[in-house]
Amino acid sequence: MYRIGIIGGGQLGKMMILDAKRLDTYFVILDPTPKCPADSIADEHIVAEFDDVRAFHALAEKVDVVTYEFEHINAEALQELEAEGHKVYPSSETLLHIQNKYHQKEWLKKHGLPVPDFKKVETPEDIRAAGEVFGYPMMLKTCTGGYDGKGNAPIDTEEDVESAFEALGAGRLPLMVEAFCPFEKEVSVLVCRSVNGDIKVFPVAENVHKDSILDETMVPADISDECTKKAMDIAREAVQVFDACGMLCIELFVTGDGRVLVNELAPRPHNSGHYTIEGCVTSQYENHIRGILGLPLGSTELLRPTVMKNIIGQYSVDKAEVKGLEEAYAIGEVKVHIYGKEKVSKGRKMGHITVTAPTVEEALSKARLAHSKISF
Repeated sequence: MYRIGIIGGGQLGKMMILDAKRLDTYFVILDPTPKCPADSIADEHIVAEFDDVRAFHALAEKVDVVTYEFEHINAEALQELEAEGHKVYPSSETLLHIQNKYHQKEWLKKHGLPVPDFKKVETPEDIRAAGEVFGYPMMLKTCTGGYDGKGNAPIDTEEDVESAFEALGAGRLPLMVEAFCPFEKEVSVLVCRSVNGDIKVFPVAENVHKDSILDETMVPADISDECTKKAMDIAREAVQVFDACGMLCIELFVTGDGRVLVNELAPRPHNSGHYTIEGCVTSQYENHIRGILGLPLGSTELLRPTVMKNIIGQYSVDKAEVKGLEEAYAIGEVKVHIYGKEKVSKGRKMGHITVTAPTVEEALSKARLAHSKISF
């Protein structure tokens, strides 16, 4: 029996467990929330904070390999585990290169992967100096901790510098500025690398965000064959450059003149890869587990055009209770995933809908119709 530890018990961890249970795998999760989504199906749950070094050690002692479902965790604690001989994938070195967005961009640039211009900043004066070089608009980002639009502040003109600086902590967190990329499409590519060196790249997904949160993913992406090849080549190179094992998600910008630039990376399964559960021969979650166990990776072939639409909280509710499942399921191709979070809050991902169909357009229409039936 394989024994796997997951740091994080959210929906990504839950979906890892759901796919891996076919192998009778034993799972121990570490998460501070007693009734987190993965709690209901994990074999053991260590309730502890993500910076609790002793809890990390307790987790590692119970399993054969440790992985994680999000990157904002204690990388130094992972280094300690590795020094003691525990297997951790992706490694602490991979995480340290990616966890800080400035270091991530530096590493990408060093290895010749295409990125927008960027600069580290500490003061409003530094931001204005960057504006003189990059021009406006541009994006101010925290180097650590940001997700779903948190940690980003657009700067449209020089007059926005002070408010953006204040919005991101007024220098209490490390900051960077990124030149605006005039993109036409936002896409992502999922790639998996096994500990034995095997690499599989998933189809290019086209993403639409609403309020900086992923709303819809459509596969295959509506981009040229040339841009598709560039995106997949970047993914294949990135997973090796970062020496990543398991899943890596590369978010990319595609410009009108055919350039493909890296926006951000995530060393784990990703929201934009939910479509792979129904849409591909092997899901990102199954390949992540195969990869960290050293098993041969599965085919990433797309079975049919596929659309994923997130179910996102619109307001706060103390007790989450889904409504409209019957109406959604009356649309035959619809698959609904509910994560099992106890409370609803605005902007919180509560579940998602996947539809496969003969065309992306048909899948998108049905996903939107099903989405309109479901509420919390």
